[in-house]
Amino acid sequence: MSQPDVVVLREGTEGLSMESYAETLQEHLPDAEVALARTPTDERELVPQARVVTGITVEETLLEDADRLELFACTFAGTDHVPIDALADHGVTVTNAGGIHAPGIAEQSIANMLVFARNLHEGWRRKRNGEWRHFQSDEFTGSTVTIVGLGSIGQEIAQRLEGFEVETIGIRYTPEKGGPTDEVFGFDEADIHEAFARSEYVVLACPLNDLTRGLVGSEELATLPPNAVVVNAARGGIIDTDALVAALQSNAIRGAALDVTDPEPLPNDHPLWDLENCLITPHTGGHTPKHWDRLAEIVAHNVDALEGDGDLENVVLDPT
Repeated sequence: MSQPDVVVLREGTEGLSMESYAETLQEHLPDAEVALARTPTDERELVPQARVVTGITVEETLLEDADRLELFACTFAGTDHVPIDALADHGVTVTNAGGIHAPGIAEQSIANMLVFARNLHEGWRRKRNGEWRHFQSDEFTGSTVTIVGLGSIGQEIAQRLEGFEVETIGIRYTPEKGGPTDEVFGFDEADIHEAFARSEYVVLACPLNDLTRGLVGSEELATLPPNAVVVNAARGGIIDTDALVAALQSNAIRGAALDVTDPEPLPNDHPLWDLENCLITPHTGGHTPKHWDRLAEIVAHNVDALEGDGDLENVVLDPT
């Protein structure tokens, strides 16, 4: 084999085959040489030859002789596990998979809001118990939904809410830029509380960072109306878990739908499991059969961009 243009590392993600990722990349890059490193030995041999490496992360020791390497394309949206400093020292650009999970996460977030609006989880409980007994539901129409974070996920949620006749509030770092929601607020405490006080549903779709860690604590939960539902489609650490448990146990809020938790995985004996007003999924919101297709489109575009054909997408680190 000649020197590969793209090397796909062996460690998979979300139960998906890296071989299928390599095949999909090759389809998107018919004129490039795409190689799959199936073993640690393959990685040691192929990474130093590649212009582009893609995978969950890359070992620092493999970078020492990687003189051709220009781009590391992380297959995750988050890159806090990636040796960013080492890649920067070697002049390697880093991109991520941001955006590829957004449609699925948006659909699941809306589904969770509809479950609470129509009280479907109570219907499932009664079915499990063999109870033919009516229960009351509400309507989603006319609700106010606050979306915390107007990145790719927040935008997809806002787009899908347009047909539901709801009022929307977006919260973003730069509210002066506006956004796809009816109103846009910032991340300062006064804005957060004003939005929460008016919301039947709050969807968390922002990154976890120093600003957002613990963003939803006891004070914010107390500001929410008692019929409010919190949907966390972002990261578990954005919510103070103990404060959430207390709010759910005391019916201070109507419920929560969590695709992410803190801690994660959630221990078997955690009190959240026993709360009927808390829906939990094991970080599956972004799962989609289109995972590799969407990621391959980004990586293929960036391979072309290295040749001067357009700008790089999803850049996390630009060492220049």
